[in-house]
Amino acid sequence: MSKGDTSTAGLAERKRSHLDLCQNDAVEFQGKTTLFEEVDLIHDALPELAVEDLDLTVEFLGKRLRAPLLITGMTGGTAEAFAVNRDLASVAERCGIGFGLGSQRAMQRDPDTAWTFAIRKYIPTSLLLANIGLVQAGQASTDDVRQLVKNVAADALCVHLNAGQELIQPEGDRDFRGGYATLARLARDLGVPVIAKETGCGISRRVGEALSRVGIRHLDVSGAGGTSWVRVEALRGNGSSRRLGELFSNWGIPTAASLAMLRDTELELIASGGLRNGLEMAKAIALGARLCGAALPIYRAYRTAGLDGAVTLIHEFIDGIKAAMLLTGSRTIADLAQQPLVIGERLKAWLAAVQR
Repeated sequence: MSKGDTSTAGLAERKRSHLDLCQNDAVEFQGKTTLFEEVDLIHDALPELAVEDLDLTVEFLGKRLRAPLLITGMTGGTAEAFAVNRDLASVAERCGIGFGLGSQRAMQRDPDTAWTFAIRKYIPTSLLLANIGLVQAGQASTDDVRQLVKNVAADALCVHLNAGQELIQPEGDRDFRGGYATLARLARDLGVPVIAKETGCGISRRVGEALSRVGIRHLDVSGAGGTSWVRVEALRGNGSSRRLGELFSNWGIPTAASLAMLRDTELELIASGGLRNGLEMAKAIALGARLCGAALPIYRAYRTAGLDGAVTLIHEFIDGIKAAMLLTGSRTIADLAQQPLVIGERLKAWLAAVQR
């Protein structure tokens, strides 16, 4: 596709290529980790707990989840995307966790694609998040954005921040002015909670505090160390965009660093970006996350072994969180969130940069 190809057909082709690349190619960060290896929980040799005592339930945006987990947004706008959204939403309902839709940009542009996002009947009771890009939200009226949320019967709206990804797309956005004003307007007028969500580059303390000042109360930090959407766009780009993407393919704030920067704010945090097991998720909760999100490993498990494969992986995540809870003497998720941590030097260096 050439620069400026933002047609419905071009957008659908981009969504298909994203899914194919995430299933088959090396799309994760190659030279940067999440830095969860720089975080240790302190072992409790006498926890005085049984596994059956552990309570993983959590309240988030008015929904009670059986575990602090979210399948984060991936796709939409095509028949294949509908199948993915339908199946993984049903997995989320089955496991009692949250589910996020991929970008509704296609639905915004072409209402005939709305059916590819219409999956509420497959997740009738659990948390469902709508999704739109910040630039597209800025170009739309509040009423139009509200209608996008209403049409999918979502509980809240994720507004994704993806300047890094867009810069690498030959057809991507280039003007990111007015973002804070857009988020302030939506937080004030939309009528449902707004989650500011990065897409793999993390959110800094400075940006988090600025978002809080304009009325945002929920952040998905989506840090570096997992899927690099800059790398994804480089893989599908032309010669020039590929070279730029390779240059910036390890750009971003590691997920653990982003959480640690924001943990003592009043923001409710979702940790996503490279979380691959229950121990990392437990560390994220101890670093301040209310929920932990994952997409790529769940999608790959689903593509490999169907719905049961995705459910099995989610149960493995839950088992890992449970083990970390028991081994730290944490009966509840709130107890886990209060556990002391040992922080390594590389993560300390990120935190020191915030103090300068």
